[in-house]
Amino acid sequence: MKLKKILSALGVGLINGLLGAGGGMIAVPALEKNGLEPNKAHASSIAVILPISVLSAGLYLWRGQVELADSLSYIPGGIIGALLGGWLLPKIPAEILKRIFGVFALWAGVRILFFK
Repeated sequence: MKLKKILSALGVGLINGLLGAGGGMIAVPALEKNGLEPNKAHASSIAVILPISVLSAGLYLWRGQVELADSLSYIPGGIIGALLGGWLLPKIPAEILKRIFGVFALWAGVRILFFK
């Protein structure tokens, strides 16, 4: 069981470092398989992804692969969206949340595979 958690964490970190916060697509199912109910898994994935994302962003900034100015225009809307999502999450039944997550994952996959 401990090995499964370690491998899940490595996968989340790897995907997050490669693709951005896409590690949440792995974190949520991994947290659910480790016994968390869906709503708690989604909330917990944010706590997992935050430090990983900060570290990844710091590395990209340090290496000069990204400039903070390029992302500044997204931060205000992202903050508002995060507040709205955090407010909505406890109000959404687990089964509906799983379906929303699944639809988003499919949409993201189709978009990545077939569109630029």
